[in-house]
Amino acid sequence: MATEHTDEKHFSEASLSDVPAFYLGNETDTSDGTGTTVIIAPKGVIAGCDVRGGGPATRETDLLRSENMVHQVHAIMLSGGSAFGLAAADGVMRALDKAGIGLSFAGMHVPIVPSACLFDLALGRPDIRPDAEFGRHAVEHALARDPFERGCVGAGTGASVGKILGFEHAMKSGLGLNVVRYGSLVVGAVVAVNASGSIVDRQGRVIAGARDAHGKLISRADALPYELDAIHAYGNALTDADKRASENTSIGCVFTNACLTKAQANKVASMTHDAYGRAIYPVHTPNDGDTIFCMASGEVTVPAPVDMVGLLSCVAMREAIYDSVYQATDGYGLPSIQGL
Repeated sequence: MATEHTDEKHFSEASLSDVPAFYLGNETDTSDGTGTTVIIAPKGVIAGCDVRGGGPATRETDLLRSENMVHQVHAIMLSGGSAFGLAAADGVMRALDKAGIGLSFAGMHVPIVPSACLFDLALGRPDIRPDAEFGRHAVEHALARDPFERGCVGAGTGASVGKILGFEHAMKSGLGLNVVRYGSLVVGAVVAVNASGSIVDRQGRVIAGARDAHGKLISRADALPYELDAIHAYGNALTDADKRASENTSIGCVFTNACLTKAQANKVASMTHDAYGRAIYPVHTPNDGDTIFCMASGEVTVPAPVDMVGLLSCVAMREAIYDSVYQATDGYGLPSIQGL
């Protein structure tokens, strides 16, 4: 049952222990450059999503539309592997069924697991992609409450940013996390940042992304001519792998203890894309499959829940995006912030 939001009202950082309804886990294949991340809600939660990019790889997202019948999900899966990585959701479902999590039916459980994948096949080994075993192991780590790592792990293992000029000019990114609270209201965000664009800080300065021929970061002010040239080249050389900019997509999930309806969860997911817009430039291109999920466990009621949760979700997601590049390390021939 939801509790009223009556405690002292102040904003602060929080942690995963403040949202015990959610279990997060990773499975990582460092040598081959890919992985899977799960956000599990064993008791089931309300969820929504919003897909903004033009090239998504998703599963079960139609279930989250406000007019459709399913009103609870049991996990969200984020994975590498492009469309191949959706196979990891099979393992997530089987592991949750084995754990007794899901809609009960005829002595079994049917978990609802909406999923999204990013394209990481250009780093590591493209023939190795997350499969059902990745999903199973990610669930096992989550349910065991293993420490949740960030950086080049899980869905962010093979992630990179600043690929508008090609991979030789890109930088390494990864998986980021942030959790914030306002009184008893807690909102967390996890994101695997694999953007065509660059990451910009609160002052609009590029902190990770496309680099020029000398390895220097290209500023946001100087980026437009490079981007237009790259798009023009891409349009004239669709078969040239070095000039494609489609190997992208940032995928994330916000999770909260707030009480939301399905329509409200969808709206929060939509609002949270503002965080992408503030931290990634350019964003939501036809070559990105940018997707955000929202999960709400319903323990806390607040006034104007969409406004409050949406505002905190944008804060948490923006910080999670920054965390994804600050936690990343050099790898697969690409430098990270730490390696510049």
